[in-house]
Order: sequence, then structure tokens, then C-alpha cells
Amino acid sequence: MERRNDAAPANVVWHAASVTRERRERLNGHHAIVVWFTGLSGAGKSTIAHAVEEALHREGRRTFVFDGDNVRHGLCADLGFSADDRRENLRRVGEMSRLFIEAGVIALTAFISPYRDDRERVRAIVGADNLREVYVKCPLDVCESRDVKGMYRRARAGEIREFTGISSPYEPPEAPDLEVDTSVLSLAECVERVLQLIEPAIAFGPAGEAST
Repeated sequence: MERRNDAAPANVVWHAASVTRERRERLNGHHAIVVWFTGLSGAGKSTIAHAVEEALHREGRRTFVFDGDNVRHGLCADLGFSADDRRENLRRVGEMSRLFIEAGVIALTAFISPYRDDRERVRAIVGADNLREVYVKCPLDVCESRDVKGMYRRARAGEIREFTGISSPYEPPEAPDLEVDTSVLSLAECVERVLQLIEPAIAFGPAGEAST
């Protein structure tokens, strides 16, 4: 793989490893992919992502969930929630997801990721063929009713600035690979639909080759 390079200094050279993504995928027995869950806070992104991971893990697939809150505890602890900081947050996650693809891992990412441009930037980082976008749709009032941490209440009281859906916009995907409405579908139904979406992309054929 030739490294996409639009920011590194001229004296920084990408080192090509002898153990390639294809060899790692062959060892794992499946292809790598990024499944990008986007939606409002409380829509169910993390719940679905972890449930999908559990199902894949039981099948012997190598997976990892990038959860929005968890990433902000470490990798992105220095970032706030301004538009610029959100953009940088997702850029870092996009770069990490690209590395996980190279490792042959199925990366499941659960981020509000409210802006279309930022989601498209992530798609460019990981490669369009490597990403499946899942819009976790849910009406705002239902998301608020699930808000056990009281974040929406605090946002409406003005205690949290730039809170998506209240004081900051959310731009729904215009053409997601999959849309699941968690106000209508059960968790099991959502998981099944996600698995049906990604299975053709990760499955190997009987001879160890891609099935698509």
C-alpha cells in the first residue's frame, strides 16, 4: 500500500511493511472494514456497535469499537466540541481506523459526527471501499427520554454549549449505506441489518479469496 500523504514533512517517508494487509486478512480469515455509526446522542450508536462486535467476536472475527466518549478520555482528551475540534477529533479517529484496516481488523466507530463534510473527510482517509456508513436515526424527543446522564437537560438549561441537536446542528447522511431507526427497530433487528450490510464486504470465499 502506498501511503496517502497530504500533511507530512518532506523528510518523513512511509515505510512499506513486508507483512501486508492482505496477509493479515488471510490470517484472520476475513476482510477488514470500517463501520461508521453516526447519529444523535442517545440514538443508540454505541449500543449497536458493541452488540455487532459481540456477534462478530462470537464468529471468530477480529474487531474493535472506537467509542466517542472513550476516545475523548485519551487520544482526543485535548479537544473540545467546537466545529474545528470536532473535525480534528474525527480526523484522528479516521487515521486510527485506517491503521486498524491495515491490521486486518473490523473497526466499528460510534461518533455523533454531526457534519457531512467531516464524515466525507473520514471516508477519504480510509478509502470509500473500506467504509460503510450507518445512520442510527432516532427522533430528538426519544433521544432525550433516554438521556440517563442528563446531558440534554443540561444543554437546554444552557449549561453545555455546542450540544448537537440543541445548540449545534446535526446534518443527517444523505445517502447512508444503511439507516436504522431505533425508535422503531429492536436492538436485535438493528444488529441483524448491520451484519447483513457488512457480511459481503468481510467474507472470504471457500478458497480464501474475496467472495465479492
